Amino acid sequence: MGRLAIATALLALFKPAFVVAQLTNYTSTCISIASAISSASNVYYPYDVNYLSDISHYASSSAQNSTCSVEPGTAEDVATILQIVGRTKTPFGVKGGGHIMNPGYSSTPGVLISMTRFNSVVYDSSAQTAAVGAGLTWDSVYSALEPHGVNVVGGRVSGIGVAGYTLGGGYSWLTNQYGLSLDNVAAFELVLPNGTIINVTESSYPDLYFGLRGGYNNYGIVTTFTLRTYPQGQVWGGQLIFLGTDVVDQVNTATANFAANVTDPKASIITTVDFEGGVILASVLIFYDAPEPPSGIFDEFLAIPAFSSNVSTRSFLDLIQVEPTETSTGYRGYYNTVPLQEITPSILQLIVEQAQYWGSILSGDTENLISYDIEPLLPTILDHGSPSAYPPTRAQRFLPLNIYFSWTDASYDSDFYNAIVASQENITLAAMQEGQSEVGTAPRYPNYAIYNTPISYLYGNSLSTMSQLKARYDPDNVMGLAGGWKIY
Repeated sequence: MGRLAIATALLALFKPAFVVAQLTNYTSTCISIASAISSASNVYYPYDVNYLSDISHYASSSAQNSTCSVEPGTAEDVATILQIVGRTKTPFGVKGGGHIMNPGYSSTPGVLISMTRFNSVVYDSSAQTAAVGAGLTWDSVYSALEPHGVNVVGGRVSGIGVAGYTLGGGYSWLTNQYGLSLDNVAAFELVLPNGTIINVTESSYPDLYFGLRGGYNNYGIVTTFTLRTYPQGQVWGGQLIFLGTDVVDQVNTATANFAANVTDPKASIITTVDFEGGVILASVLIFYDAPEPPSGIFDEFLAIPAFSSNVSTRSFLDLIQVEPTETSTGYRGYYNTVPLQEITPSILQLIVEQAQYWGSILSGDTENLISYDIEPLLPTILDHGSPSAYPPTRAQRFLPLNIYFSWTDASYDSDFYNAIVASQENITLAAMQEGQSEVGTAPRYPNYAIYNTPISYLYGNSLSTMSQLKARYDPDNVMGLAGGWKIY
């Protein structure tokens, strides 16, 4: 008896008959895929080490046990896989870096398509572009480009995947200078749901070029991103960590002043307020795109007594790795977001209060981290790109406050969901009451928005165009079998 037959027999002992029938159908799809793909690809089952790696996610709450995983190695095999799951109506997931926080968005009980074999970075010095595989993290991209003295507009911390980040927006240390990551895509290699492989550029497919920039996997599977490159030398920055309410208040003042006054596009920060282990703390990631910053920009932060600091002149890759995100792997987690118009002292004070309140309320439930990321960006960041699905308007930029709650015990999932939604509502209401009138209806950043957020809150006026694209390129709704923000 083969191992698939054994697995099916074991399922019959412990699962209701309809569940076994469903899983058997999914297994049939896995077998069909295995027999149809080339030797560049492979299918794995729960007995395989590759399978465990394929289904794993940064947050354990974002992972599911799939019937099988498949690692396609060519765009042609992705086309074959899409045609098979579409024909059999088998649920599937598409996983790049696996950092999405929403359950089921890049996972599935059916067929998990892991893009891990799309892992090359090809730099074209004449075109000043880099062709980047959809299975990479930004760490690998920066490492590959560093010897060439160039960079791309990508993630700000370690462990973030290229694909979801870029397709959903992409705020970067370089955004003040060059726009969002999606504004810097020269071309997408896209496998359409019918199996056709096309190269999407602003001139070849202007409609899809609009929809893919912010529209995720609604129109097919992107296998390669061709990104514009920019000269990159050493940078200056690192992480400052501060403990205690009085010191955190000083950090908030410095953050508000930075947001209001700093106009140098080479300068950027992320201020994080955390409640962990009964203690309030703040950290500031600071960045300047040169070996040394001009005097004055970061002086207020540097004057505050820090618990620790690793600020120095370093490579760009070294800077993004000062705070490894993989240390939280295995925790459950949600993101949520508020699209702020301004970062004000009163909002920053409220964030500290929210961190303390929810940290105290939830501290008895399970080991947890309550965290808020404040991200000042220049008002001009949207001037660097053309219209795209996200943001639905470029008339005004909004600042994507990132709320992050993580915990260990699955039985408290609903408690943390309710808490993070309530915190988002509290901050939204406070911002509107202080005069930020558009916050309640502003587009929410899709990479931070929590599941159950109405799709109109993300895409606004883009929705009608996105729906027309969906009908044109995926009339059978094959991509609707996958998780994520779905357009209909």
